[in-house]
This record gives sequence, structure tokens and C-alpha cells, in this order.
Amino acid sequence: MRVAVVLIGRNEGARLVASLASLSGQGLRLVYVDSGSTDDSVAAARAAGAEVVDLDAATPFTAARGRNAGFQALGDDLPDAVQFIDGDCIVVPGWIDRAVATLRAQDSIGLVTGWRSEIHPEASVYNALCNHEWHRPAGDITTCGGDMMVRVAAYQQAGGFDGTVIAAEDDEFCQRLRKAGWRMHRLAEPMTRHDAAMRTFGQWWRRAVRSGHGFAQVGDMHPGYFARERLRVWVYGLLLPGLALVGLVWWPLLVLVLAAYGLSYAKSVQGLRREAMPMPQALHHAVFLTLSKFPNLIGMLTYHARKRRGAAMRIIEYK
Repeated sequence: MRVAVVLIGRNEGARLVASLASLSGQGLRLVYVDSGSTDDSVAAARAAGAEVVDLDAATPFTAARGRNAGFQALGDDLPDAVQFIDGDCIVVPGWIDRAVATLRAQDSIGLVTGWRSEIHPEASVYNALCNHEWHRPAGDITTCGGDMMVRVAAYQQAGGFDGTVIAAEDDEFCQRLRKAGWRMHRLAEPMTRHDAAMRTFGQWWRRAVRSGHGFAQVGDMHPGYFARERLRVWVYGLLLPGLALVGLVWWPLLVLVLAAYGLSYAKSVQGLRREAMPMPQALHHAVFLTLSKFPNLIGMLTYHARKRRGAAMRIIEYK
């Protein structure tokens, strides 16, 4: 089974160099798609032997657009499968062979993924939050992140990625892949190591805004998807703060609102504890899970405002 790799990136610097190095020596065709980098990313990719696609800045950059451009650059001599990877990730040794073996063994699987982990989870609580987010159960799945090996036939049948989706484009692609009749499977194997490089509250906030935009846009495209996430945002990000303002006049209502947030926080702690997170870490992480509804709301409202105006869906960068 022939495999090509499509990497996407924008100003990843040393992270991209490490990503390319993790794929060297495996006889893989590499295509790097650059979204307007101003550093040496393009030169680094060419030095590593990758084919380079420079996206035209006249059209808004999105990860989905980059992945599609990388696939299109493969031309007519298509491989059997494509490993998509973000330029801030390194591929764990042996992953490509394990993923290929899974696709060979089960023709019904159109997408195989594994476990992504953070390179420096100890660097900040924000990196640690990402590390926890990445580690999802193995087995058949309904969605996954952007690091994935996709059977070319499945990619073509699903129609590739939607270049207008600026966040959760992988979720949106997976929904169409599933509707096309393909299975998706996560191996209980390490796949990639990611460098979120989030050190500040502002970076985390912008990433949460982007997530909210994804909830709204993908949920709009696939009714019912992200429904629980959107409901939580409307309740904890908008409804309860509105009631709290009324509570400034009638204090019992304010007490009830604060109690609702307290209950939400306690449930978050309980959920993290069920996933074997130590209590001190769970207490800390739950603060951000509770707070995230506010930037999520900004992202959702941003999507609806853009849609109403007919404006372009532009990426929301956090680093």
C-alpha cells in the first residue's frame, strides 16, 4: 500500500523541521502546504525534500483548504492512502506501518488514527488541557482530530475537506465520511506528538473562541452535531449571565445562578476524576472547562454574525 504525507503549516519554524525529520527515511512522498508563512518554513520543507504548495493569500487560509491543496498536489499518480498531519506535530516511529496494516486488514475502514500527545504538557496548564483533550478511547469512532491516515477512495467519496470551515474541519469531514458508509477507527497506539506552545491565558482564550466558532459552523452544517456543546454554551455563557444581572436586583436569583456554576464546576471535576486525573489537577483544569463557555460564546456569535453578513470565514489564530 502506497502512502503519501500531507503536512500543513504556518510559521511553525523548528516545529516543522522536527515534523519533517520524523518522516524522513521512510520512502514517503511529502507535500507541505504553507499558509502565508513569514519565517523559513518553505525553505525548511524544500531542504527536507518535500514538495511545497504556497496557498494564495487572496483566499482566506484554513486548515481544510490546506489539506485539500496538498491532496490535489498529488496529481493523477495517487497513493492508496494519505497521512494528514499538522506541521506542529512529529510522527511517532512505527505509526505509518501500524496504520497501513489496519487499512490492509479491514477494507471497511476509511480512516485510521491513534493517540496524539503533547510534547511539553508540564509547560503550562493550557498544554496540559490539550494533552488531556487528545487522549480519547480507542476503537471505532465518529470523529477525530486532524492527524489521520485516510484511504484515498474514502477521501474522494466524502469529497475531501470543506475549505470554508475554519475550526473543527476534521469533525465536519468525519461526518461526511461516516455518512458515506466508511468506518473510522482509533488504534490504542501513539501516533503523533504535538507542540501546542500555549503559555498564556490569551492564547487559551483565542483557542476557545475558535472552538466555539467550530461548534456553531459545523453544527449548522450537520444539524444535531455539537448540539450538547452548543446548548451548554448558550446556557452557561449567555442565559445564566443574563439572569445574574437580574439577580443584582433580586439577590435570590443571583444565588441560584452562582449555585448553577458551582454545580457545573463540580461535575467537571467529577468527570475528570473518572478519567483518572489526580484531584489537584482536576480542580485546576475544571476552572478552565467552566470558564471556556464565555470564549466559546464569542466564537459562536462571531460565526452567526459572519453568516448573516455573508462575510468570509477567516481563521482565528492562537499562536
